[in-house]
Amino acid sequence: MNDVRVRFAPSPTGFFHIGGARTALFNWLYARHTGGTFVLRIEDTDRERNTEEALRVILEGMRWLGMDWDEGPEKGGAYGPYFQSQRAEIYREYLDKLKAVDRVYEKDGAVYFRLEGERYTAYDEYKKCEVEKVRATPQVIDDRIRGRVERAEEQDFVLFRRNGEPVFHFVNVVDDLTMGITHVIRGEDHLSNTSKHCELFKAFGVEPPVFAHIPLILKGSGPGKMSKRDSGSLVEEYQRRRFVPEAVRNYLCLLGWSPKDDREKMEIDEIIRLFDLPAINSNNARFDEKKLSFLNAAYLREMPTERFMKEAWDYLVGERALTERGVDVEAWGEEEQRYFETVMSLCQEKVRSIEDLPDFVAYFFTEDYSFDEKAGKKVLKKGDPKARLTEMRGALEKLDSFAEDELEATVAALAAESGAGTGEYIHPTRLALSGTNVGPSFYGLLRVLGRERVLSRLDRFLSRLSA
Repeated sequence: MNDVRVRFAPSPTGFFHIGGARTALFNWLYARHTGGTFVLRIEDTDRERNTEEALRVILEGMRWLGMDWDEGPEKGGAYGPYFQSQRAEIYREYLDKLKAVDRVYEKDGAVYFRLEGERYTAYDEYKKCEVEKVRATPQVIDDRIRGRVERAEEQDFVLFRRNGEPVFHFVNVVDDLTMGITHVIRGEDHLSNTSKHCELFKAFGVEPPVFAHIPLILKGSGPGKMSKRDSGSLVEEYQRRRFVPEAVRNYLCLLGWSPKDDREKMEIDEIIRLFDLPAINSNNARFDEKKLSFLNAAYLREMPTERFMKEAWDYLVGERALTERGVDVEAWGEEEQRYFETVMSLCQEKVRSIEDLPDFVAYFFTEDYSFDEKAGKKVLKKGDPKARLTEMRGALEKLDSFAEDELEATVAALAAESGAGTGEYIHPTRLALSGTNVGPSFYGLLRVLGRERVLSRLDRFLSRLSA
């Protein structure tokens, strides 16, 4: 099947929408699954909205998601140009082909496509007037996802506007025809256009490509399709928030497709091997940012340590996220850098996203850390936290080592002696040391902070409780 040619044809208008990214991804997956060709074609005929910056957003977004294209911008290819703004001569050539078989005419300055069929006059409720309609032969679309679809066009439609610009239907068909596209994989919202496109393919005397209309992506809550105004709808948002690109790509794969065995986290090579059009669901897919965040956390946990360290360093130090929390990273030497690596090794397993790291780890690097009042009320209302912290402080001071096994044995011995649960020692101690009730493993926290910091913070917190 290496003769498969698919395309993604975005308009560079300033955004890279999740829906567009999913469409690109499904085309890319099908090309890689079949050994075919993935073409990137830019629909940039809207001169007022299309900019170089908008194009950059799309190209960078695709690279970030790991989607390489075989033909298109920056790659070239035998079927170019790959920008519609550079294909005017081709469009005129194909308009002339339709003129030669008497399938177009001009009216009110626009160029119309002439449907074949019996013509009659009917009242149009929308336009509130009599209009000419056509009893055209229904176009039969054997859609690989939707099944058999029949639709007949009833009116001639515009190919070129009054200003001389070609419309979407015409350039879309001409581009697919001249670029040898074999499979058109696009959103279900384009299904209503397909009969027009089939009419044009037939007029040019060629068989249409195989169509596969993928389900829409619904917004996370409430009715309706996800739009660029909805939270979480733009790829660049996840880039900015430093999500793991493999996690976002993995999640997009699951919006309308699944491997049928309830797996969610999958390597891309495995997805490519299993991906095929019949496995795409015809039902609309609902966007769930919680599930995406869950996948992101899973990818962070399993990320190679070296890569996680670099991601964390670039954000916390390189982008000054720790500096904004009062940490003087400019004064760091080798010892502080080694300590940073130790902290990151401890936190990697529990942090949900890179953007959460500043709040998750700040207390490791400064004594002026924030205190979660809500968490404090929750922890301090149980048992006798002041007594437990006093006992904990005394026991920790006597330890020769802050090795995790010794720390765990110490807490177990305290609990056995007092009859309290280990949680009555762990929770207030974590609160005293970090200002919150969540974080990395408790005994790892004690080990990494070290004796001096732990005892000092316990003393300060106990003074606060006594005040």
